[in-house]
Amino acid sequence: MCTNNKHKHWQPATVTIHGGKAKDEHGALVSPLYQTATFAFANTAQGSARFAGEEPGYIYSRLGNPTITELEQRVAALEDYPAAAATATGMGAVSAAMLAFLQQGDHVLVSDAIYGCSFALFSHLFTRFGIEVSFVDMADLAQTAAAMQTNTKLVFLESPVNPHLKVIDIAAVAAIAHAGDAKLVVDNTFMTPLLQQPRRQGADLVLHSATKYLNGHGDVVAGIVCGSAEDIELIKLTTLKDMGATMSPHDAWLILRGLKTLDVRMQRHCENAQQVAEYLRDHAQVREVYYPGFADHPAQQLMGTQMHGAGAVIAFELCGDINTARQFLDSLQLITIAVSLGDAETLIQHPASMTHSPYTPEARAAAGITDTLVRISVGLEAVSDILSDLEQAFTQLTTGEHQHG
Repeated sequence: MCTNNKHKHWQPATVTIHGGKAKDEHGALVSPLYQTATFAFANTAQGSARFAGEEPGYIYSRLGNPTITELEQRVAALEDYPAAAATATGMGAVSAAMLAFLQQGDHVLVSDAIYGCSFALFSHLFTRFGIEVSFVDMADLAQTAAAMQTNTKLVFLESPVNPHLKVIDIAAVAAIAHAGDAKLVVDNTFMTPLLQQPRRQGADLVLHSATKYLNGHGDVVAGIVCGSAEDIELIKLTTLKDMGATMSPHDAWLILRGLKTLDVRMQRHCENAQQVAEYLRDHAQVREVYYPGFADHPAQQLMGTQMHGAGAVIAFELCGDINTARQFLDSLQLITIAVSLGDAETLIQHPASMTHSPYTPEARAAAGITDTLVRISVGLEAVSDILSDLEQAFTQLTTGEHQHG
């Protein structure tokens, strides 16, 4: 099996194809899919030894599976961590990673703008179990430091922030978290390990919705969290095992297949997104565009150190009101209205009424999520076709026509 030491000598594009791969006894080029719920023991002594942790080997797929192990090792290598734990969904990764380290009376510090279901987990569910949560603008380092408490155990952020792409200085927040003996957890879904490796900026745990770019084909829901061997073992043996949010072998196999094209896909995603962002910025019916690839975006200060690209998610404010936003989305013919990102297809959605609807109106206002904010995940289609579809939708806003294809 490939080791992390060997990975150290490979470029990321190579790791996406070969990381964690074990030699198949029959010489299969593509790793086999171990689509099994359980594993047979040679005898009772072997079964007892495996359950006692005295002998390596697989027991039951909720506890481990060769296909899932290969995926975990590959993503861990891409994120430059020793280990990883695959989960059934992206929210499974968030929940398992956070709850493994928290108990009643602890405090969590969270970025003020995050994915809507992550917000609901922190603001609604955690508080039911006596875990205190504070939301803060982590782009403001003084405010972030002031929000730390003596009982702060975890700091959680996304960068770029969902949905309006504000970029947070991960290294600076890591220093604040570690000064207070807290772990920093970073959701790296928007960037992928090819464009950003938060461990190099001091993150203790990095997680992904593997549904998105890692898989890249819109046919899997999954998550993964990377960290030290000790932290990942704790997650696997407690919250992940006992709450059962583990990944299926078939989903792991599909993500392994998707990872092989991650490098070339991200290049095309980013190239297309840059052109779409520039088109939107010049459009008279767009009030503002949020995209880290602009020369005047604050993210440029971190390019080449924290970030190695701008990604392919863009947010923009339309001129008008919520009805304008609805009409614009409903007029699109090529671009699909859907609440995901990282697929081959270009996807568009209305955060205030969709992904960030769990926010209260007050929380949405504080996070800058307005009724005219639109988020687009730029896909792999010919960029001229993406631009043409956007243009015809803008034209229908002007003429008052309406058609949804």
